[in-house]
Amino acid sequence: MKTNVRIFWLLTVFYALDAAAYGYWSYTAQGKVEIIGTAAIAMLVFLAGFIAFYLANTARKFIGPEDLPDANIEDGEAEVGFYSPWSWWPLMLGITGALAFASLALGWWLFFIAFPLALVAIIGFVFEYSRGQHAH
Repeated sequence: MKTNVRIFWLLTVFYALDAAAYGYWSYTAQGKVEIIGTAAIAMLVFLAGFIAFYLANTARKFIGPEDLPDANIEDGEAEVGFYSPWSWWPLMLGITGALAFASLALGWWLFFIAFPLALVAIIGFVFEYSRGQHAH
C-alpha cells in the first residue's frame, strides 16, 4: 500500500508539471492559454492527490502482507467474496450495461430498451438468494 501511495504522489507531481507545460506550450503556440485542456490536466492533479491522500491515511491504520518484507504469497490469500457459479444475472448485467453504453453511440432509442432490462437484471442479481431454491 505504501508503494501505491508513492506512485500516486508521483502522479500528482507529474500532472502538475504536465499542466504547467501544456499551458505554457499552448500559450506560445496560440498566444493564449487553451483553458479546457489545461483545466482537464489540472483536475488530474487533484484526482491523483486525493487518491494519494486517502491511501496514505488508510496505510497508517492498515498493514497488509504486501507491506511486510518477510511475507509469503499465501499470507495475502483471503476470501474476497462469494460468487455463485450457476448465476446468469452477471451476464445479463454485462449485456444490458453494454447496450446502455452503446446507446450513446447508436441512439437514445436503444437506451429506452436497455435501461428497463438493466433494472430487471439488477433486481434479479440482488434478490437471487431471497427466493427460489437457494433462498435463506
